Amino acid sequence: MIFHSLDFVVFFVLVVGLYWLFRQRAQNVLLLVASYVFYGYVHPWFLILIGTSTVIDYCAARGMERWPERRGRFMALSIVSNFGMLGFFKYFNFFVENVGAALTAAGLQPHLPVLRVLLPVGISFYTFQAMSYTIDVYRGELRARRSLLDVAVFISFFPHLVAGPIQRASYLLPQVEGPRRFDVERATTGSFLICWGFVKKLVIADNVGVIANKVFALSDPSFEILWAGVFAFAIQIYADFSAYTDIARGTSRWLGFELTENFDHPYLARSPADFWRRWNISLSSWFRDYVYIPLGGSRASGGRWVRNVLVTFLLSGLWHGASWNYVLWGLYHGLLLVATRAHRILRPAAPVRRPWIAGFQIVGMFALTCFGWLLFRETSLRDIVRDVSLSPFHSTPLDREAGLYLFLLAFLYSIPLWIQSVWVELGRETPATGPRPVAAWPVMVFKAAACGIAFAAILVLRSRTSLDFIYFQF
Repeated sequence: MIFHSLDFVVFFVLVVGLYWLFRQRAQNVLLLVASYVFYGYVHPWFLILIGTSTVIDYCAARGMERWPERRGRFMALSIVSNFGMLGFFKYFNFFVENVGAALTAAGLQPHLPVLRVLLPVGISFYTFQAMSYTIDVYRGELRARRSLLDVAVFISFFPHLVAGPIQRASYLLPQVEGPRRFDVERATTGSFLICWGFVKKLVIADNVGVIANKVFALSDPSFEILWAGVFAFAIQIYADFSAYTDIARGTSRWLGFELTENFDHPYLARSPADFWRRWNISLSSWFRDYVYIPLGGSRASGGRWVRNVLVTFLLSGLWHGASWNYVLWGLYHGLLLVATRAHRILRPAAPVRRPWIAGFQIVGMFALTCFGWLLFRETSLRDIVRDVSLSPFHSTPLDREAGLYLFLLAFLYSIPLWIQSVWVELGRETPATGPRPVAAWPVMVFKAAACGIAFAAILVLRSRTSLDFIYFQF
Protein backbone atom coordinates (compact mmCIF):
# COMPACT_ATOMS: atom_id res chain seq x y z
CA MET A 1 0.00 0.00 0.00
CA ILE A 2 1.41 3.37 -0.98
CA PHE A 3 0.65 6.80 0.43
CA HIS A 4 -0.50 8.37 -2.84
CA SER A 5 -3.30 5.89 -3.47
CA LEU A 6 -7.02 5.91 -2.76
CA ASP A 7 -6.60 2.62 -0.89
CA PHE A 8 -4.33 4.29 1.66
CA VAL A 9 -6.64 7.27 2.11
CA VAL A 10 -9.58 4.98 2.91
CA PHE A 11 -7.38 2.79 5.10
CA PHE A 12 -5.99 5.73 7.08
CA VAL A 13 -9.39 7.37 7.64
CA LEU A 14 -10.78 4.08 8.98
CA VAL A 15 -7.78 3.52 11.26
CA VAL A 16 -7.89 7.04 12.71
CA GLY A 17 -11.66 6.86 13.17
CA LEU A 18 -11.38 3.64 15.20
CA TYR A 19 -8.11 4.52 16.91
CA TRP A 20 -9.40 7.36 19.06
CA LEU A 21 -12.33 5.30 20.30
CA PHE A 22 -9.96 3.03 22.25
CA ARG A 23 -7.61 3.30 25.18
CA GLN A 24 -3.84 2.89 24.96
CA ARG A 25 -3.64 -0.92 25.01
CA ALA A 26 -6.41 -1.39 22.46
CA GLN A 27 -4.83 1.38 20.36
CA ASN A 28 -1.59 -0.61 20.20
CA VAL A 29 -3.45 -3.73 19.14
CA LEU A 30 -5.15 -1.75 16.38
CA LEU A 31 -1.81 -0.22 15.33
CA LEU A 32 -0.21 -3.65 15.06
CA VAL A 33 -3.08 -5.04 13.00
CA ALA A 34 -3.17 -1.93 10.81
CA SER A 35 0.61 -2.02 10.31
CA TYR A 36 0.54 -5.66 9.26
CA VAL A 37 -2.38 -5.03 6.90
CA PHE A 38 -0.50 -2.06 5.44
CA TYR A 39 2.73 -4.02 4.97
CA GLY A 40 1.19 -7.25 3.71
CA TYR A 41 -1.47 -5.62 1.54
CA VAL A 42 0.13 -6.72 -1.75
CA HIS A 43 2.51 -9.47 -0.62
CA PRO A 44 1.26 -11.14 2.58
CA TRP A 45 4.38 -13.32 2.81
CA PHE A 46 6.36 -10.18 3.76
CA LEU A 47 4.71 -10.52 7.18
CA ILE A 48 6.64 -13.73 7.87
CA LEU A 49 9.93 -11.84 7.74
CA ILE A 50 8.96 -8.87 9.89
CA GLY A 51 7.18 -11.15 12.36
CA THR A 52 10.21 -13.43 12.63
CA SER A 53 12.55 -10.48 13.11
CA THR A 54 10.30 -9.05 15.82
CA VAL A 55 10.06 -12.28 17.82
CA ILE A 56 13.80 -12.99 17.63
CA ASP A 57 14.78 -9.48 18.71
CA TYR A 58 12.22 -9.48 21.51
CA CYS A 59 13.54 -12.81 22.84
CA ALA A 60 17.18 -11.77 22.37
CA ALA A 61 16.66 -8.58 24.39
CA ARG A 62 14.84 -10.45 27.16
CA GLY A 63 17.60 -13.05 27.19
CA MET A 64 20.31 -10.39 27.55
CA GLU A 65 18.54 -8.95 30.57
CA ARG A 66 17.82 -12.29 32.22
CA TRP A 67 21.23 -13.88 31.55
CA PRO A 68 23.66 -10.94 31.29
CA GLU A 69 26.68 -13.25 31.22
CA ARG A 70 25.35 -14.64 27.92
CA ARG A 71 24.32 -11.36 26.35
CA GLY A 72 26.99 -11.74 23.68
CA ARG A 73 25.30 -14.89 22.40
CA PHE A 74 21.89 -13.25 22.31
CA MET A 75 23.35 -10.26 20.51
CA ALA A 76 24.92 -12.61 17.97
CA LEU A 77 21.53 -14.27 17.49
CA SER A 78 19.96 -10.91 16.71
CA ILE A 79 22.75 -9.88 14.33
CA VAL A 80 22.87 -13.19 12.46
CA SER A 81 19.09 -13.44 12.07
CA ASN A 82 18.51 -9.83 10.99
CA PHE A 83 21.51 -9.45 8.72
CA GLY A 84 21.02 -13.02 7.51
CA MET A 85 17.54 -12.23 6.19
CA LEU A 86 18.65 -8.88 4.83
CA GLY A 87 21.72 -10.39 3.17
CA PHE A 88 19.83 -13.28 1.61
CA PHE A 89 17.04 -11.25 0.05
CA LYS A 90 19.10 -8.20 -0.88
CA TYR A 91 22.63 -9.41 -1.61
CA PHE A 92 22.54 -13.12 -2.47
CA ASN A 93 22.37 -12.67 -6.24
CA PHE A 94 24.90 -9.82 -6.09
CA PHE A 95 27.33 -12.10 -4.29
CA VAL A 96 26.74 -15.02 -6.66
CA GLU A 97 27.12 -12.84 -9.77
CA ASN A 98 30.44 -11.40 -8.60
CA VAL A 99 31.80 -14.80 -7.56
CA GLY A 100 30.75 -16.15 -10.94
CA ALA A 101 32.47 -13.28 -12.73
CA ALA A 102 35.66 -13.84 -10.76
CA LEU A 103 35.67 -17.57 -11.52
CA THR A 104 34.99 -16.91 -15.20
CA ALA A 105 37.90 -14.47 -15.30
CA ALA A 106 40.07 -17.25 -13.82
CA GLY A 107 39.15 -19.55 -16.72
CA LEU A 108 36.50 -21.61 -14.96
CA GLN A 109 32.92 -22.20 -16.05
CA PRO A 110 30.85 -22.02 -12.86
CA HIS A 111 27.19 -22.97 -12.66
CA LEU A 112 26.07 -21.02 -9.63
CA PRO A 113 22.44 -20.74 -8.54
CA VAL A 114 20.56 -17.51 -9.21
CA LEU A 115 17.39 -16.92 -7.23
CA ARG A 116 14.66 -14.65 -8.50
CA VAL A 117 13.36 -13.47 -5.17
CA LEU A 118 11.30 -10.31 -4.73
CA LEU A 119 13.04 -7.89 -2.37
CA PRO A 120 10.71 -7.25 0.59
CA VAL A 121 9.85 -3.56 0.66
CA GLY A 122 11.32 -1.70 3.63
CA ILE A 123 13.43 -4.61 4.90
CA SER A 124 16.53 -2.42 5.18
CA PHE A 125 14.64 0.14 7.27
CA TYR A 126 12.89 -2.11 9.78
CA THR A 127 15.95 -4.35 10.11
CA PHE A 128 18.09 -1.41 11.18
CA GLN A 129 15.36 -0.17 13.50
CA ALA A 130 15.05 -3.55 15.18
CA MET A 131 18.83 -3.79 15.49
CA SER A 132 18.99 -0.44 17.27
CA TYR A 133 16.75 -1.92 19.97
CA THR A 134 18.86 -5.02 20.66
CA ILE A 135 22.16 -3.11 20.42
CA ASP A 136 20.99 -0.53 22.96
CA VAL A 137 19.83 -3.30 25.31
CA TYR A 138 23.19 -5.03 24.86
CA ARG A 139 25.02 -1.82 25.74
CA GLY A 140 22.87 -1.31 28.82
CA GLU A 141 21.44 1.94 27.45
CA LEU A 142 17.91 0.56 27.28
CA ARG A 143 15.95 -1.97 29.29
CA ALA A 144 14.38 -4.94 27.56
CA ARG A 145 10.63 -4.59 27.18
CA ARG A 146 8.31 -7.24 28.60
CA SER A 147 5.49 -6.53 26.18
CA LEU A 148 5.89 -8.24 22.82
CA LEU A 149 3.00 -6.11 21.56
CA ASP A 150 4.85 -2.86 22.28
CA VAL A 151 8.04 -4.09 20.61
CA ALA A 152 6.06 -5.29 17.60
CA VAL A 153 4.34 -1.90 17.23
CA PHE A 154 7.69 -0.13 17.54
CA ILE A 155 9.20 -2.20 14.71
CA SER A 156 6.18 -2.24 12.39
CA PHE A 157 4.62 1.21 12.96
CA PHE A 158 3.12 1.69 9.49
CA PRO A 159 3.59 5.44 8.79
CA HIS A 160 7.38 5.08 8.56
CA LEU A 161 7.70 1.32 8.03
CA VAL A 162 8.59 1.24 4.33
CA ALA A 163 11.01 4.16 3.91
CA GLY A 164 11.78 5.61 7.32
CA PRO A 165 12.78 7.70 9.05
CA ILE A 166 14.50 4.99 11.12
CA GLN A 167 13.45 5.51 14.73
CA ARG A 168 15.49 4.66 17.80
CA ALA A 169 13.88 2.52 20.45
CA SER A 170 14.76 5.07 23.14
CA TYR A 171 12.70 7.67 21.24
CA LEU A 172 9.71 5.77 19.84
CA LEU A 173 9.14 3.00 22.40
CA PRO A 174 8.17 5.40 25.23
CA GLN A 175 5.57 6.88 22.88
CA VAL A 176 4.23 3.39 22.14
CA GLU A 177 4.02 2.60 25.85
CA GLY A 178 2.56 5.91 27.03
CA PRO A 179 -1.01 7.22 26.87
CA ARG A 180 -2.00 9.28 23.85
CA ARG A 181 -4.69 11.89 23.46
CA PHE A 182 -6.02 13.55 20.36
CA ASP A 183 -4.55 17.02 19.93
CA VAL A 184 -6.10 19.42 17.45
CA GLU A 185 -2.93 21.47 17.00
CA ARG A 186 -0.84 18.35 16.38
CA ALA A 187 -3.38 17.03 13.88
CA THR A 188 -3.43 20.42 12.12
CA THR A 189 0.34 20.56 11.74
CA GLY A 190 0.23 16.94 10.64
CA SER A 191 -2.23 17.86 7.91
CA PHE A 192 0.09 20.61 6.67
CA LEU A 193 2.96 18.14 6.52
CA ILE A 194 0.85 15.62 4.62
CA CYS A 195 -0.29 18.28 2.16
CA TRP A 196 3.25 19.52 1.53
CA GLY A 197 4.45 15.94 1.18
CA PHE A 198 1.88 15.22 -1.54
CA VAL A 199 2.91 18.37 -3.40
CA LYS A 200 6.55 17.34 -3.30
CA LYS A 201 5.74 13.83 -4.47
CA LEU A 202 2.99 14.33 -7.08
CA VAL A 203 3.91 17.74 -8.47
CA ILE A 204 7.67 17.99 -8.09
CA ALA A 205 9.23 14.52 -7.78
CA ASP A 206 7.06 12.69 -10.32
CA ASN A 207 7.34 15.44 -12.95
CA VAL A 208 11.12 15.83 -12.75
CA GLY A 209 11.39 12.05 -12.38
CA VAL A 210 9.98 11.67 -15.89
CA ILE A 211 12.77 13.93 -17.17
CA ALA A 212 15.45 12.01 -15.28
CA ASN A 213 14.15 8.61 -16.40
CA LYS A 214 14.08 9.62 -20.06
CA VAL A 215 17.59 11.07 -19.94
CA PHE A 216 19.11 8.04 -18.20
CA ALA A 217 17.35 5.74 -20.67
CA LEU A 218 19.33 7.30 -23.55
CA SER A 219 22.14 5.13 -24.89
CA ASP A 220 24.28 8.07 -26.01
CA PRO A 221 23.32 11.34 -24.27
CA SER A 222 25.17 14.57 -24.86
CA PHE A 223 27.00 16.38 -22.05
CA GLU A 224 24.27 19.02 -21.61
CA ILE A 225 21.36 16.57 -21.72
CA LEU A 226 23.07 14.20 -19.29
CA TRP A 227 23.71 16.85 -16.66
CA ALA A 228 20.22 18.26 -17.05
CA GLY A 229 19.04 14.73 -16.25
CA VAL A 230 21.39 14.57 -13.25
CA PHE A 231 19.98 17.86 -11.96
CA ALA A 232 16.45 16.52 -12.45
CA PHE A 233 17.33 13.38 -10.52
CA ALA A 234 18.87 15.44 -7.71
CA ILE A 235 15.57 17.29 -7.36
CA GLN A 236 13.57 14.08 -7.74
CA ILE A 237 15.32 12.06 -5.05
CA TYR A 238 15.19 14.89 -2.51
CA ALA A 239 11.55 15.78 -3.20
CA ASP A 240 10.54 12.11 -3.33
CA PHE A 241 12.31 10.93 -0.17
CA SER A 242 11.51 14.00 1.91
CA ALA A 243 7.88 13.77 0.74
CA TYR A 244 7.62 10.28 2.20
CA THR A 245 9.11 11.56 5.46
CA ASP A 246 6.67 14.47 5.61
CA ILE A 247 3.66 12.22 5.01
CA ALA A 248 4.97 9.73 7.56
CA ARG A 249 5.44 12.45 10.18
CA GLY A 250 2.07 13.99 9.37
CA THR A 251 0.10 10.75 9.62
CA SER A 252 1.96 9.89 12.83
CA ARG A 253 0.82 13.13 14.42
CA TRP A 254 -2.79 12.19 13.71
CA LEU A 255 -2.11 9.04 15.77
CA GLY A 256 -0.46 10.92 18.63
CA PHE A 257 3.15 10.15 17.69
CA GLU A 258 6.07 12.38 16.80
CA LEU A 259 8.76 11.06 14.44
CA THR A 260 12.22 12.55 14.10
CA GLU A 261 13.05 14.84 11.19
CA ASN A 262 15.00 13.23 8.38
CA PHE A 263 15.95 16.22 6.21
CA ASP A 264 17.15 19.71 6.98
CA HIS A 265 17.34 21.37 3.56
CA PRO A 266 20.47 19.45 2.47
CA TYR A 267 21.01 21.35 -0.78
CA LEU A 268 21.96 24.42 1.24
CA ALA A 269 24.84 22.52 2.85
CA ARG A 270 28.25 24.17 2.69
CA SER A 271 30.47 21.13 3.15
CA PRO A 272 30.29 17.32 2.93
CA ALA A 273 29.97 17.01 6.71
CA ASP A 274 27.20 19.62 6.69
CA PHE A 275 25.40 17.70 3.93
CA TRP A 276 25.35 14.50 5.97
CA ARG A 277 24.02 16.38 8.98
CA ARG A 278 21.08 17.37 6.78
CA TRP A 279 20.47 14.38 4.47
CA ASN A 280 18.71 11.18 5.61
CA ILE A 281 19.54 12.12 9.17
CA SER A 282 18.14 8.96 10.74
CA LEU A 283 20.32 6.65 8.62
CA SER A 284 23.40 8.87 8.94
CA SER A 285 23.09 8.95 12.73
CA TRP A 286 22.54 5.15 12.78
CA PHE A 287 25.82 4.51 10.98
CA ARG A 288 27.53 7.14 13.12
CA ASP A 289 26.43 5.58 16.42
CA TYR A 290 26.64 1.88 15.53
CA VAL A 291 29.53 1.76 13.03
CA TYR A 292 31.66 4.91 12.98
CA ILE A 293 31.95 5.53 16.74
CA PRO A 294 32.55 1.84 17.67
CA LEU A 295 35.39 1.81 15.12
CA GLY A 296 36.99 4.72 16.95
CA GLY A 297 35.20 7.66 15.36
CA SER A 298 36.95 11.00 15.28
CA ARG A 299 39.04 10.05 18.33
CA ALA A 300 41.29 8.12 15.98
CA SER A 301 43.91 10.00 14.03
CA GLY A 302 45.62 9.66 10.71
CA GLY A 303 45.07 6.45 8.81
CA ARG A 304 42.69 4.96 11.38
CA TRP A 305 40.31 7.88 11.09
CA VAL A 306 40.40 7.60 7.29
CA ARG A 307 39.61 3.90 7.65
CA ASN A 308 36.70 4.62 9.97
CA VAL A 309 35.19 7.12 7.55
CA LEU A 310 35.64 4.99 4.44
CA VAL A 311 34.32 1.80 6.07
CA THR A 312 31.25 3.68 7.34
CA PHE A 313 30.47 5.20 3.96
CA LEU A 314 31.18 2.02 2.02
CA LEU A 315 28.67 0.20 4.22
CA SER A 316 26.23 3.09 3.86
CA GLY A 317 26.52 2.86 0.09
CA LEU A 318 26.06 -0.90 0.13
CA TRP A 319 22.99 -0.48 2.35
CA HIS A 320 21.28 1.27 -0.55
CA GLY A 321 21.50 -1.69 -2.88
CA ALA A 322 23.38 -4.70 -4.20
CA SER A 323 25.26 -2.88 -6.94
CA TRP A 324 28.77 -1.53 -7.34
CA ASN A 325 27.54 1.95 -8.21
CA TYR A 326 26.18 2.32 -4.65
CA VAL A 327 29.52 1.23 -3.22
CA LEU A 328 31.23 3.75 -5.48
CA TRP A 329 28.78 6.44 -4.35
CA GLY A 330 29.53 5.70 -0.69
CA LEU A 331 33.28 5.72 -1.34
CA TYR A 332 32.96 9.05 -3.15
CA HIS A 333 31.26 10.73 -0.20
CA GLY A 334 33.74 9.19 2.22
CA LEU A 335 36.63 10.60 0.19
CA LEU A 336 34.95 14.03 0.15
CA LEU A 337 34.92 14.04 3.95
CA VAL A 338 38.54 12.91 4.11
CA ALA A 339 39.56 15.60 1.61
CA THR A 340 37.77 18.41 3.44
CA ARG A 341 39.35 17.44 6.75
CA ALA A 342 42.77 17.32 5.12
CA HIS A 343 42.12 20.79 3.67
CA ARG A 344 41.23 22.16 7.10
CA ILE A 345 44.45 20.77 8.53
CA LEU A 346 46.65 22.11 5.74
CA ARG A 347 44.85 25.44 5.35
CA PRO A 348 43.00 26.47 8.52
CA ALA A 349 39.91 28.56 7.84
CA ALA A 350 40.17 32.29 8.31
CA PRO A 351 38.41 33.58 11.43
CA VAL A 352 36.42 36.19 9.44
CA ARG A 353 33.73 34.93 7.07
CA ARG A 354 32.18 37.01 4.32
CA PRO A 355 28.49 36.36 3.48
CA TRP A 356 29.15 35.94 -0.24
CA ILE A 357 31.53 33.05 0.44
CA ALA A 358 28.61 30.99 1.79
CA GLY A 359 26.90 31.25 -1.60
CA PHE A 360 29.92 29.84 -3.39
CA GLN A 361 30.20 27.06 -0.81
CA ILE A 362 26.55 26.09 -1.29
CA VAL A 363 26.84 26.06 -5.09
CA GLY A 364 30.08 24.09 -4.95
CA MET A 365 28.65 21.52 -2.52
CA PHE A 366 25.53 21.13 -4.64
CA ALA A 367 27.71 20.47 -7.70
CA LEU A 368 29.68 17.83 -5.77
CA THR A 369 26.42 16.28 -4.59
CA CYS A 370 25.09 16.14 -8.16
CA PHE A 371 28.20 14.26 -9.28
CA GLY A 372 27.47 11.79 -6.50
CA TRP A 373 23.90 11.43 -7.75
CA LEU A 374 25.28 10.49 -11.16
CA LEU A 375 27.13 7.61 -9.52
CA PHE A 376 24.00 6.72 -7.58
CA ARG A 377 21.62 6.76 -10.56
CA GLU A 378 23.72 4.93 -13.15
CA THR A 379 23.66 1.25 -12.24
CA SER A 380 26.25 0.25 -14.86
CA LEU A 381 29.93 1.02 -14.28
CA ARG A 382 30.39 1.14 -18.06
CA ASP A 383 27.75 3.88 -18.30
CA ILE A 384 29.44 5.82 -15.49
CA VAL A 385 32.74 5.75 -17.37
CA ARG A 386 30.96 6.94 -20.51
CA ASP A 387 29.20 9.75 -18.64
CA VAL A 388 32.31 11.18 -16.98
CA SER A 389 34.16 11.14 -20.29
CA LEU A 390 31.59 13.33 -22.06
CA SER A 391 32.77 16.76 -23.16
CA PRO A 392 30.68 19.92 -23.74
CA PHE A 393 32.87 20.75 -26.73
CA HIS A 394 31.51 17.81 -28.72
CA SER A 395 27.85 18.82 -28.41
CA THR A 396 25.71 20.22 -31.19
CA PRO A 397 23.65 23.41 -30.85
CA LEU A 398 20.53 21.24 -30.70
CA ASP A 399 22.01 19.29 -27.77
CA ARG A 400 22.71 22.52 -25.92
CA GLU A 401 19.21 23.82 -26.50
CA ALA A 402 17.65 20.52 -25.42
CA GLY A 403 19.82 20.38 -22.30
CA LEU A 404 18.98 23.97 -21.36
CA TYR A 405 15.26 23.30 -21.89
CA LEU A 406 15.30 20.19 -19.68
CA PHE A 407 17.31 21.99 -16.99
CA LEU A 408 14.95 24.97 -16.94
CA LEU A 409 11.91 22.69 -16.87
CA ALA A 410 13.28 20.75 -13.90
CA PHE A 411 14.29 23.98 -12.17
CA LEU A 412 10.80 25.42 -12.69
CA TYR A 413 9.24 22.45 -10.89
CA SER A 414 11.84 22.71 -8.11
CA ILE A 415 11.22 26.40 -7.31
CA PRO A 416 8.92 25.64 -4.30
CA LEU A 417 11.69 23.50 -2.78
CA TRP A 418 14.27 26.27 -3.12
CA ILE A 419 11.88 28.90 -1.76
CA GLN A 420 11.08 26.80 1.29
CA SER A 421 14.74 25.96 1.94
CA VAL A 422 15.92 29.57 1.64
CA TRP A 423 12.99 30.81 3.75
CA VAL A 424 13.76 28.34 6.55
CA GLU A 425 17.50 28.98 6.36
CA LEU A 426 17.10 32.75 6.58
CA GLY A 427 14.56 32.45 9.37
CA ARG A 428 16.60 30.20 11.64
CA GLU A 429 16.62 31.37 15.23
CA THR A 430 19.81 33.12 16.31
CA PRO A 431 20.99 33.40 19.93
CA ALA A 432 21.28 37.17 19.60
CA THR A 433 17.79 38.07 18.46
CA GLY A 434 15.62 34.97 18.84
CA PRO A 435 12.41 34.41 16.89
CA ARG A 436 10.13 37.33 16.21
CA PRO A 437 6.69 37.02 17.82
CA VAL A 438 3.96 36.48 15.25
CA ALA A 439 0.21 36.53 15.89
CA ALA A 440 -1.46 33.14 15.63
CA TRP A 441 -4.31 34.02 13.26
CA PRO A 442 -2.18 35.39 10.39
CA VAL A 443 -0.10 32.22 10.49
CA MET A 444 -3.22 30.07 10.34
CA VAL A 445 -4.64 32.11 7.45
CA PHE A 446 -1.34 31.85 5.59
CA LYS A 447 -1.14 28.08 6.12
CA ALA A 448 -4.76 27.60 5.08
CA ALA A 449 -4.14 29.60 1.91
CA ALA A 450 -0.97 27.62 1.26
CA CYS A 451 -2.91 24.36 1.61
CA GLY A 452 -5.50 25.61 -0.84
CA ILE A 453 -2.80 26.50 -3.34
CA ALA A 454 -1.18 23.12 -2.75
CA PHE A 455 -4.40 21.23 -3.48
CA ALA A 456 -4.91 23.30 -6.63
CA ALA A 457 -1.35 22.55 -7.71
CA ILE A 458 -1.91 18.83 -7.16
CA LEU A 459 -5.08 18.88 -9.26
CA VAL A 460 -3.59 20.93 -12.10
CA LEU A 461 0.13 20.15 -12.15
CA ARG A 462 0.44 16.58 -10.88
CA SER A 463 2.33 14.26 -13.18
CA ARG A 464 0.32 11.94 -15.38
CA THR A 465 2.98 9.31 -14.75
CA SER A 466 2.77 7.97 -11.21
CA LEU A 467 6.13 6.78 -9.91
CA ASP A 468 6.84 4.68 -6.82
CA PHE A 469 8.83 6.25 -4.02
CA ILE A 470 12.51 5.80 -4.89
CA TYR A 471 13.50 4.44 -1.50
CA PHE A 472 11.00 1.60 -1.76
CA GLN A 473 13.71 -0.30 -3.65
CA PHE A 474 16.09 -0.07 -0.69
